[in-house]
Amino acid sequence: MSLEHRIDNVKRIGLLKKKIQQKGFVRIIETHNAISGLIANDSTVVLDTGEQREFDGFWESSLTDSASKGFPDIELVSLDSRLETISQILEVTDKPMIVDGDTGGDFNQFEYMVKKLERAGVSMVIIEDKVFPKRNSLEAGTRQTLEKPEVFAEKIRRGIEIKSDPDFLVVARIESLIAGFGLQDAIERAELYLKAGADGIMIHSKDADPSQIIEFAKKFKSFPPELIKEKLLICVPTTYNSLTCSQLAGYGFNIIIHANHNLRAAYKAMEDVCKQILTYDRTAEADEICTPIKSIFAKVGFLSVKEKDKQAAQKLKSKLKVVIPSAGVNELTRQLGKPIALVEINNKKLIERQLENFYNCGLDNIVLIRGFGAELFTLENIEYFDNPDFEKTFVLESLFKAKEALTGSFIYINSDLIINESILRNLMTLEKNPEVDVAVVVDNSFQYHKHNIDKKLDLVRTNKGSKIDPIRLIADNFSEDAEYIGKNIDSDIAHYEFIGVAYFSEKGTQKLHQIYNQAKTANRALHESSSFGMNSFTDILQELINTGTKVKVLKTYQGWMEIHNQEDLEIAKQIYA
Repeated sequence: MSLEHRIDNVKRIGLLKKKIQQKGFVRIIETHNAISGLIANDSTVVLDTGEQREFDGFWESSLTDSASKGFPDIELVSLDSRLETISQILEVTDKPMIVDGDTGGDFNQFEYMVKKLERAGVSMVIIEDKVFPKRNSLEAGTRQTLEKPEVFAEKIRRGIEIKSDPDFLVVARIESLIAGFGLQDAIERAELYLKAGADGIMIHSKDADPSQIIEFAKKFKSFPPELIKEKLLICVPTTYNSLTCSQLAGYGFNIIIHANHNLRAAYKAMEDVCKQILTYDRTAEADEICTPIKSIFAKVGFLSVKEKDKQAAQKLKSKLKVVIPSAGVNELTRQLGKPIALVEINNKKLIERQLENFYNCGLDNIVLIRGFGAELFTLENIEYFDNPDFEKTFVLESLFKAKEALTGSFIYINSDLIINESILRNLMTLEKNPEVDVAVVVDNSFQYHKHNIDKKLDLVRTNKGSKIDPIRLIADNFSEDAEYIGKNIDSDIAHYEFIGVAYFSEKGTQKLHQIYNQAKTANRALHESSSFGMNSFTDILQELINTGTKVKVLKTYQGWMEIHNQEDLEIAKQIYA
């Protein structure tokens, strides 16, 4: 991730010399833009011997920079354009960079190049002893005109004199073998350039036979000790690639540059993808040779940004959470092949209808527990938890899969409900009522339902409830305490139906945890449940009541709907736009 690679320019400039001093030689890889820099920066392998191997720095190549911009390698791309590419690579990496400076221009231009590269944080510039405008060295039959050695030596001297950081290195690249002038010409030029102050020599060859390169290295080591003291020897084994970096280091090379491979690899991959898409007239086949988008997101730091956004948003979210267990499966969800929360009612998912109401009330801190069809949940800005045992456990166990999110106060709501905003707003008033730790939303209209036919309802009996006129219900909210709650209460003595919505204060949440942990430790079934894993939400509510917690009731008369079966779904489509 790009922000992980932070380093100041002064420290970066000295890294190259430091790495060479520590390791004896360094492996350098070509980069031509920021993403290639990131990949090169982070690439690492662990060998069978246990050795961890990585690249030590980057080669900002004139060839690959020009080609990536669609231009030939003839010093056509300006220094300012090159500097922009260099800046983009350095911005996202933390390893040293060597820049291919082409011929360096004339003496004055090279001085400005040195200052600009040094200021940019580059560790080394390498210029070649050709006449401007140069031609790329690797293409056979290309005219190669070398600069007079005395003229090029003066250019090196001017570059050395203008630099201000002793760790910034100016290196001479010798093209004698490329131009066909032979080994002796290369040796003579090397000696002259070293006397002019060059910090090192790059010897270049396009021959697949490395014998001349090896011979040059032997001759280099035979120079007077004072001439090659702390001087570097550099090679680019693009053509003589049968030799390993370790072997080349054994011949005395301090820097081994792999000069164009990332661009060549990218070119081939892009060409192959284009041909695949054209051949099959779709992208399915091409996907097999493409990097997943998520890998790119991870590399450039987007996933980190997303996580930071999530953390920042979490801090700004409503203090009151909404927790929705949506792990279960029933006949309707199996038939539809999706969780009830994702069932569509007139082209809008049930969960989207819930979220709309939550957001309208200022509730944006949403927790959802998935199980059946978990992979189908793709909505953003929801904190997800999973219950992989949804087939064997019931709602209470699902709820506590989100244990870490059950802090502070929260509203519990079943995933199969559509409720009016007014119910939510009445519950939210409890945030300012320290006397209420737990409250459940109940409805007096259950007497008109098909109790024990469609499903067994969760009924509630309170300490002073009565089947009164529904008009009075809103007037005395929270005046009653629930005494019994569950499916086995006789409807003749029940006062209300629990609709599947509840409120817990911070203290109420703590009590909820306490009761759950005690039951879990004892592996105890609560009340109407047959086992601990099958404990329902109403089971733990009854346990809270039995252990002394007052569970208040918020009374409503209709204003909500539960989607339990296909008939409910059809009715909902008629009611909700």
